[in-house]
Amino acid sequence: MAAAPLRFEKATVRGFDPRAVRREFPIFTTHPELVFLDSGASAQKPRAVIDGIAEFYRTDYANVHRGVYSLSARATDRFEEAREKARAFLNAADEREIVFLRGATEAINLVAHSWGPACLKAGDEIMISDVEHHSNIVPWQMLCERLGARLVVAPTDATGQFDLAAFEALLSPRTRLVAVTHISNVTGTLLPIARIIELAHATGAKVLVDGCQALPRMPVDVQALGCDFYVFSGHKAYGPTGTGILYGRYDALQSMPPWQTGGGMILSVEYAKTEFQDPPHRFEAGTPDIAGAVGLGLALDFVESLGREAIAEHEQALTGYAVDQLSRIPDVQIAPGGQHQLSIVSFNIDGVHPHDVGTVLDQHGVAVRVGHHCAQPLMEKLGIAGTVRASLGVYNDEEDIDRLAKAVEACREMFVR
Repeated sequence: MAAAPLRFEKATVRGFDPRAVRREFPIFTTHPELVFLDSGASAQKPRAVIDGIAEFYRTDYANVHRGVYSLSARATDRFEEAREKARAFLNAADEREIVFLRGATEAINLVAHSWGPACLKAGDEIMISDVEHHSNIVPWQMLCERLGARLVVAPTDATGQFDLAAFEALLSPRTRLVAVTHISNVTGTLLPIARIIELAHATGAKVLVDGCQALPRMPVDVQALGCDFYVFSGHKAYGPTGTGILYGRYDALQSMPPWQTGGGMILSVEYAKTEFQDPPHRFEAGTPDIAGAVGLGLALDFVESLGREAIAEHEQALTGYAVDQLSRIPDVQIAPGGQHQLSIVSFNIDGVHPHDVGTVLDQHGVAVRVGHHCAQPLMEKLGIAGTVRASLGVYNDEEDIDRLAKAVEACREMFVR
């Protein structure tokens, strides 16, 4: 692994005050010395989300879509308002293109189990990148095994940059789906999604984008991108755990049969035949996480209130500052993130196991993720077992990075002779 040659003296973005933002998160009142650098796994929750969910349970909770009484009507309105917030946040064309699910993993599996068998056959190809999370590898791997299709892997180069030329060379008339991450959860590499979609569509392939790392920290416009599917998890976007969104172009969703069945997704049931609702309700069997959806809507409101352009600018500057500070420390090797790296920095200290580094950092009040980050094929490519990963949120600032660097130096002094 090679350290990126960046030099950032200051990471403060005019008009964005992460210390003021930090005060909106109760966890930092409870733990004032905490340096939380694990937002890529799950972000902390602002007071507006925590209090909003509690308020919903106190004042408006009932089951949705079925009750004729006023409390159920209010709960339904709150639930569907959250769907509209997600539509607006992604700039989808229609609320019916927004499906509530438990997270990105369930969303990808829905597409794999519904769209896949309906639209793929033996000999077809699904292409992914070599920086994917297991959730965007294994469902396609299993689908290919069931159907006799082929999984193709597009590479990144030695700098961590997505290799567009290699990707284009791998595309063929047999390519039916391209499923790629927007931002790598290991290296922070920002993939050229718009160009990937353009090239894939030119061959007739559909495109699914895993937006878990991108959506909380940069503007996402699914109409401008032109993707067929876009997925994200609420818990990484300052919302509650167990919530997520599948965006699907309505014509694609209409062509897909239900994946799970049960109450809420049917028009009529007879012993001989069942008729299903149109999207999105066709894919929302059973009682949903109503309060979770409301909380997700509040989280999207919170992100919008900060400004996604401002968040992206702040986290881009802070990413560069982190790369610079860590690269100054002897024996620290930074995983290559390419020319466009956002909010995630993975590194190792030569000769020190990542778990040991994480333990020492925790003793200094710095919370990071260690291990393979559900990306074992990428670790194999990099020739390592795992990394230490620092991932940023809206509440992080230079002081957090300075404390990280100081803790890493202390760890190095402890282990490296």
